[in-house]
Amino acid sequence: MEKNTPLWEIFIRSRQGLDHKHVGSLHAADAQMAIENARDVYTRRQEGVSIWVVESKYITASDPDDSDPLFEPAKDKVYRHPTFYDLPEGIKHI
Repeated sequence: MEKNTPLWEIFIRSRQGLDHKHVGSLHAADAQMAIENARDVYTRRQEGVSIWVVESKYITASDPDDSDPLFEPAKDKVYRHPTFYDLPEGIKHI
């Protein structure tokens, strides 16, 4: 594959899940080729129902070394933790 072929991050939604999960990366010339290659590589057992592909250059990530200052403001908002709420029986997928 050519050096300039873009790298794509692949996200698959499984039949049992409600969210897409990152499963890996691959090189492809365009988004459609990335979807087709992702289908062949990451859903061989027909476990997926949806594929997202995102060109890696468009992903911006935080630096793990900066996690303390980045997440510090959330520490004083304990009311956001789910332990403060009673969930009715029968509620699923929370």
